[in-house]
Amino acid sequence: MTELHLWLRHEVRSTERRTPIVPHDARRLVDAGVELTVEESPQRIFEAREYEAAGARIVPAGSWVSAPPDAVILGLKELPEHPAELVHRHVFFGHAYKRQPGAAGLLGRFTAGGGTLLDLEYLVDDQGRRLAAFGFWAGYLGAALAVLQHRGRLTAPLRPTDKDRLDETLVRAPGDEHFSALVVGALGRSGRGARVAFATAGVDPDCWDLAETRDLDRRALLDHDVMVNCVLATTPVPPFVREEDLDDSARRLRTLSDVTCDVGSPLNVLPVYDRTTEWTDPVRRLRKEPPLDLIAIDNVPSLLPRESSDDFSAALLPQLLDFGAGGPWGRCRDRFRQACRELGLAEGQSGDA
Repeated sequence: MTELHLWLRHEVRSTERRTPIVPHDARRLVDAGVELTVEESPQRIFEAREYEAAGARIVPAGSWVSAPPDAVILGLKELPEHPAELVHRHVFFGHAYKRQPGAAGLLGRFTAGGGTLLDLEYLVDDQGRRLAAFGFWAGYLGAALAVLQHRGRLTAPLRPTDKDRLDETLVRAPGDEHFSALVVGALGRSGRGARVAFATAGVDPDCWDLAETRDLDRRALLDHDVMVNCVLATTPVPPFVREEDLDDSARRLRTLSDVTCDVGSPLNVLPVYDRTTEWTDPVRRLRKEPPLDLIAIDNVPSLLPRESSDDFSAALLPQLLDFGAGGPWGRCRDRFRQACRELGLAEGQSGDA
C-alpha cells in the first residue's frame, strides 16, 4: 500500500460517541505502516490514551484544519461550519448526494478548497454493496426505542448504554400488552437488527421487503401498532406514509420509528416530518388524534457506542489497509465528482483517493 497518513478527528456533535476506528484496529493500521494521528475527544467511547498505546500520535480536538495536505481526515458525522474551504480528503457520512438541505454548501466547500469527500455511504464493492455500515445497530436501536415508547418506558434524555442493559429493559414485563409491529426493509442490515430487537422484546413482527413494498398495501401498513422503517431509497418510490394517512381516523399506527432519517431528500419514503428528533427529546407527536409518535434520531447507533464502533471498525479496517486511487475508494471519488457536476459546482484540484 502507498504511504498513508490517517487523521481521526473529534466529532463536533456532543452526542456522537462512536468512532470509525477502535484502538485494537488502530494498532493494526500502525503495524501496517500507516501514520495515525488521533484527536482528543471528550465524548468518544475510547479514550485518547488507548490510541496512544496503539502507536498513534495524539493532538488537540479540531486540529485537523492545519493537518498536512496529504492527510486523510477520518470521521463519521458532520464537519464544523469552518473552514469555508476544505483542502483535505475527508472520509465520513456527508449526506450530500441526494440534494439534502445543506448539500450544495458542503460540496461547495470541497470544490472551493480542492478537497475530496469520500463518503462512507458510497464505499461499496463492485456489486454496489456497502462495505462498512452501522445498519444492524441502527435497526436494533430503532426498534428498541419504538418498543420502549409504545410500552411507556422510554425516558428522556437518552443516554448511551450497553446491549445487556438495554436488553433487560426490552424483555416483556407483566402487564405489557401485546401489540402488532411491522419492519419495512426487513431483509437488509437494519431490518435484521430491528427483527433481533423485536425478538428480544417478545414481539413477532410482520416483515416486508421489496415484494411487499412494490405494490404497497397501505391499509395493511396502517393497521399495525408500531412500524420501523429500514428502507433507504436510492430511486424514487411512492411514499410509505403520507400526510393524508396521518389524518386517517381508522389508522391503528401509533408509533413510527424511522431508522433511515432521509429528511429533506426527494427520495424520502416517509415525507411526513421535516426534522429529526434528538437525544434530549427523542419523540415527537405528529398527530394528537388518533395519536402518532415519531422517533427519528440520525445517529441512533451512538446509544450503543462500543458495540457499534467495534463492528464498523472491523469492516472498515480492510478498506483502509487497501486505501488507494482505485477500487472502492475510486468509486467514492467518482461519486463525489458526479455529485459536484449535478449541482453545477466546478471541481478544484482535488487529490486522488
